[in-house]
Amino acid sequence: MKYALIAAGQGSRLVSEGVKVPKPLVQVGGTPLLSRLFRIFLDNDAESICIIINEEMSEVRCFLEQQQRQLPIPLNVIVKSTPDSFHSFYELMPYLQGEGKFCLTTVDPIFREAEFADYIRTFRADESADALMAVTDYIDDERPLYVKTADDLRITGYASEAYDGLRYISGGIYCMNQRALAQLPLAMEAGVSRMRGFQQYLVDAGLQLRAYPFSKVIDIDHAADVKKAELFLDEQLIK
Repeated sequence: MKYALIAAGQGSRLVSEGVKVPKPLVQVGGTPLLSRLFRIFLDNDAESICIIINEEMSEVRCFLEQQQRQLPIPLNVIVKSTPDSFHSFYELMPYLQGEGKFCLTTVDPIFREAEFADYIRTFRADESADALMAVTDYIDDERPLYVKTADDLRITGYASEAYDGLRYISGGIYCMNQRALAQLPLAMEAGVSRMRGFQQYLVDAGLQLRAYPFSKVIDIDHAADVKKAELFLDEQLIK
């Protein structure tokens, strides 16, 4: 399985709250977010990892150069500032093309590792879905992307505003196959922006998207989220 990471955001809210390091290097439980994800990817049969960071992230770039020497698999790094997450994904496309499926994530979701492992296994075994999107009914986000699902967890659309009967929001983790990836250039030509726009584009194009529920996904958007995430991970150790 190939893995891809979008880490090109500025993390402006963290900076405004006094966090001194770039978001990818923020520590949760004493471990930088990037280090945690690299370990989890390796635990789930990663054959390669690609990542995009912005041009201002010199500290992150140095960290990744060190990781390139240490990781047992290829780590491909793109340094480019982009207008949004969809354009960042587009820059990663050359490293994801070819055969096989891949998993794309932002740099900051904190989740149960056992759920992530089952999520990856489920998509690898699924021959019908073009994409398996992580969702959660834990809503603690300022601007969540609501996910409309049928009873069988087929995704029927997305919404930026709450709606009657809403159950899930996006978890910011996306598994896709090559058919879904092939839509990237078409979506770019159509003027799509942001990952939420691309996901709706896939639905409108008739691809089969399914939702995979995670019990909780915490994004590190604010300094207070670090403590929330640490308590959440501590709960897993106690269990």
